[in-house]
Amino acid sequence: MSIFHKIIQAVNDAAFIWRQELKQVLRDEGVLMFCIIVPLAYPLLYSWVYNNETIHEVPVVVVDLSHSHQSRQFIRMCDASPDVQVVSHAVDLDEAKSLVSRQVAKGIYYIPEDFAIKLNRMEQATVSVYCDMALMLTYKAIYQTAMTVSTKMGSALQVALAGNYTAREDVITASPLEVEEVSMFNPQGGYGTSVLPAVLMLIIQQTLALGIGLAAGTARETNPCGDLVPAHPAYSGIYRIVGGKALCYFMVYAVMGTYLVTVVPRMFDFLQIAPWQSLLALMLPYLLACIFFGMTVSCLVRYRENVILLMVFISLPLLFMTGVSWPQSSIPGAWQGVSWLFPSTFGVRAYLRLNSMGASIGDVAFELRCLWIQVAFYFGMACLVYGHQLRESRRHNLAA
Repeated sequence: MSIFHKIIQAVNDAAFIWRQELKQVLRDEGVLMFCIIVPLAYPLLYSWVYNNETIHEVPVVVVDLSHSHQSRQFIRMCDASPDVQVVSHAVDLDEAKSLVSRQVAKGIYYIPEDFAIKLNRMEQATVSVYCDMALMLTYKAIYQTAMTVSTKMGSALQVALAGNYTAREDVITASPLEVEEVSMFNPQGGYGTSVLPAVLMLIIQQTLALGIGLAAGTARETNPCGDLVPAHPAYSGIYRIVGGKALCYFMVYAVMGTYLVTVVPRMFDFLQIAPWQSLLALMLPYLLACIFFGMTVSCLVRYRENVILLMVFISLPLLFMTGVSWPQSSIPGAWQGVSWLFPSTFGVRAYLRLNSMGASIGDVAFELRCLWIQVAFYFGMACLVYGHQLRESRRHNLAA
């Protein structure tokens, strides 16, 4: 057989596998849900929930034991801030804790009896802040509001005691060193801008692994021999089998990936500064690595439910290991090594640097090289496990 005919035969075999896999995807409701419906709907829900970026008017309860002009001023300034709302005044700390436990308030401002006395004596006064740590955003709003108000009241006391003659002297006394705070890559300090891009990239990997795993589980459950591949291509064409299956999922996720990394951020006005050429250079190896990773994982599970339990269980650890919600420098070395096994680690880091930090392709060259290495590694692993599966299937057929 000539080389040309071999190429034609390889293309025909891969096309046959592609058609068979596409038919299975379209017939299986579970695969359709995870490969199409979840990538379409879940990012919209998640982005809509965090579209406000920050929270305002967090309810707090005040325990004012000072009952002084200074304590009332502190309470008024906190209540006037956009992030905190004083919803109740408690007699003592126990009553305030009861209100927090009933979720009437998210935090407590405790002003002791000697608050005004210490201020009048030019001593350091204290205000205790108690916060519900169930949500870090509420803790941030309550704590930062108290810090800002105390700083302003302290500056006003400094100006009153300085005996200055001009307004300029008052400004210098209150703030001798002017500091301008600029939030890099996240000007509004929003939660959605910092976390949503990582979640979008993680959705691609998890839904791909779930869809491929469900399809493999269905093939095992419906076939007594546990065969994952059609019997049409010869064993020498195992690369055609893997390539045909991968082509099916790449075709679907070429559309889903474009929707997730370009359409969703624009719909919710998230930061997006990467050119399409850079996104294409990233998404090509990332999608291939996720597909071959999913094909490798699919051969390790026996039933459809197992892959759901596995991928849902590791979703949150994977998000932490990307270095988005937890500093990368604080992740132990062993866990960083584990994170290198997953395409999401390098995909998320590269996407954030390209799309949120204005990095160039050269700045994420290391992540791109790692993704291409994962493409080659997981392609080889997929060929090995599918080849083993085909040998086992033939052995069962001969025994039968």
